Amino acid sequence: MDGKTSTLTRPGGHYSHFTEAAGLVFISGQLPITASGEKLADASFEAQALQVLDNVGRVLQAAGCRLDDLVQVRIYLDDIENWPRFNELYAQWLGEHRPARAIVPTPPLHYGFKIEVEAVAKAGA
Repeated sequence: MDGKTSTLTRPGGHYSHFTEAAGLVFISGQLPITASGEKLADASFEAQALQVLDNVGRVLQAAGCRLDDLVQVRIYLDDIENWPRFNELYAQWLGEHRPARAIVPTPPLHYGFKIEVEAVAKAGA
């Protein structure tokens, strides 16, 4: 890992947390795993969602971006019943910024997680 990504959990597979191409930063799916590597599979949906949003924010920072640079966000939920609560947390996290977004209901996620989020941002200046 380089200095930019040293604050991020080591990827659990053959991928990077982000890659930059054509002026955009593509953020790989972020799971509810803490910076120290703790998997929050047994935590509440809210705790998992907050961790995932924190992870996306840390990846943005490592890529030299801010939340306002987000242009598209895709959220995978293992239970669509969690959608209203996620929408509240997401709105608080982003404030007035409103990137394009998709919600994708899925079968169970890896490790039994309830949520995964991937995103695209404008590359930082």
